[in-house]
Amino acid sequence: MKAIALLTAAAISVTIGVSAQAQFNGREDPMPVTAPKIAEQYWSAKPTKPTPYAAPNKVHWKLSEILAAHRGQTDWVQPIVRNPEQDADYISLGAGKKTKRRMYADDRVVWIVQDGAMRVSIDGTEPFVATKGFMVNVPFRHYYSIETVGEKPSLRFEVRQAGSAPLYPLDETPDARPGYEYVKVTGTPGPSKDRDTNPIYVDFFKQIANDDKNYNGKFVWDDHFTSNILRGKAQPIAPATSKGHFHGDWTEFWFIMEGKVGYQIEGYPYFESEPGDVVTAQKGRWHRPSNAPGAPISTRIPFNPRPVILHNFATD
Repeated sequence: MKAIALLTAAAISVTIGVSAQAQFNGREDPMPVTAPKIAEQYWSAKPTKPTPYAAPNKVHWKLSEILAAHRGQTDWVQPIVRNPEQDADYISLGAGKKTKRRMYADDRVVWIVQDGAMRVSIDGTEPFVATKGFMVNVPFRHYYSIETVGEKPSLRFEVRQAGSAPLYPLDETPDARPGYEYVKVTGTPGPSKDRDTNPIYVDFFKQIANDDKNYNGKFVWDDHFTSNILRGKAQPIAPATSKGHFHGDWTEFWFIMEGKVGYQIEGYPYFESEPGDVVTAQKGRWHRPSNAPGAPISTRIPFNPRPVILHNFATD
């Protein structure tokens, strides 16, 4: 085995605008660490064979290919990520269509609007219209619905707890779920107070991408869901010998928000991704994301099931 060193970057708590609410505005980080890195080297277990990509998981889902596969359709779901912790889909909802009101029992659901416009209604929040670049967070046990507004379908990239089944109010008819039946119940405790520490939405292109500055801030963080906003200027492509890091316990994936992001992932040559693409590094694979030299500034949105996920860096 090789000696491995740790580098973990603690994301900065920042306020990104009144309309998005405060992100950890003066509050204690929900998962604090004692230092930015571990002082000494250590041994970390790494799979001798790279963890395979089982469908629908792919190292690189290109938005252009997804749209081509669904050309002529208005309502569709394209599974993108399936792992033991998180599920992610691209979802198109036709013009004038509306989802049933639903909620999730124990974990949030978030999405990024890629195209079109939608009216989002979340219990306890004034309805708002989300357009391209909006990042939306629904706390657990809050009913919500989505309605496409305008003359074209809305398209979103949605991330949920793996295998999580939606719950419905009694005035809705639940969608059939193989192997399950829906029964009437009552429950405790009540809805999450998540809005105290996480924004309900971020209007990325208005609040973040309104200048040429780097940005490293949290979107949503809890003990079971982590997503940052990582924005930076173009960088030279590192040599292939620079392996980056790996995560021993979790799979990480990214949504590309703007610009071009380059990746070197174990088992694959360097490639570049564009807005709307989704890139995945399976558990245990070396990976090195960087802002590609072909765009002045780029942003990626990582998704992880735990904060603060451990980054194991090579020492040679």
